[in-house]
Amino acid sequence: MATDFSDQVIAVTGAAGGIGQAICRRLADDGATVYALDTHAGVHGIPVEIDVTSAESLGAARDRVLAEAGKVDGVVAAAGIVEDDVAAEQMSAGQFRAVIEVNLVGVFLTCQAFGQPMLRAGSGSVVAISSMSGNHVVNTPQDQCAYNASKAGVSALVRSLAAEWGPRGVRVNAIAPGYVDTPLLAAKKHQFAQWLQATPAGRMARPEEVAATAAFLLGDESAFYCGSELLMDGGYSLR
Repeated sequence: MATDFSDQVIAVTGAAGGIGQAICRRLADDGATVYALDTHAGVHGIPVEIDVTSAESLGAARDRVLAEAGKVDGVVAAAGIVEDDVAAEQMSAGQFRAVIEVNLVGVFLTCQAFGQPMLRAGSGSVVAISSMSGNHVVNTPQDQCAYNASKAGVSALVRSLAAEWGPRGVRVNAIAPGYVDTPLLAAKKHQFAQWLQATPAGRMARPEEVAATAAFLLGDESAFYCGSELLMDGGYSLR
């Protein structure tokens, strides 16, 4: 069911990725003015090049949104990376930090930059893309301790921000997808069969399904959701 976002201004990080693109497309189709934030152009919405690990870059992006649109009603923190299949005992500190910087620090800086004007306005909605890999499962057969740790951090961050910002009119929630059919997982096709066998739904999620959940959390129908994490993993965590 479509939500009318015709008067809404929403920023989306990771807008060039599979999930981010789908979210931008869904929100634009529902009438929102979408600012598509990523490291390069070629996205749906108004493109803005950013570095999610830089507070200065995100602050400049926020200032542009405010200068052009006059407000911001919501933000989706969808930027994320997955490390190569590296055993924990062999992973360098640099490899671990790189994942944490994008997946956790980047989400914090995104929420902070765009949360500030929403807090001043006394209204708004923040949606972060966490993962079933955070608090629900440890993935197999791949080794991805940095990714799992970063997503567990996102889940805790969302709850903390919701507790701080909810009383001030800004809701903060998360979506925890399972395996989603995106280019990010293309290099791991040799593991698909094992993942699908462990998923009762028998398939991966479609990016459009994650986008529909993001639209729900951004819209008025989810007005009582604050600090929630919606798990959508096709039953994978039941195994």
